Amino acid sequence: MKEITVTIDYEGLKYQTNIITNKEAGDEEILKQAEDQIRKQWNN
Repeated sequence: MKEITVTIDYEGLKYQTNIITNKEAGDEEILKQAEDQIRKQWNN
């Protein structure tokens, strides 16, 4: 496992989030996880 800090542009604003993923995860998978995490935070 590894922890990555990702900055995502979501609905015109920039958000920084930490993602914990496996070492083999590609860039697309990491960005999708980050977007999903921010979307969940927005919807709560």
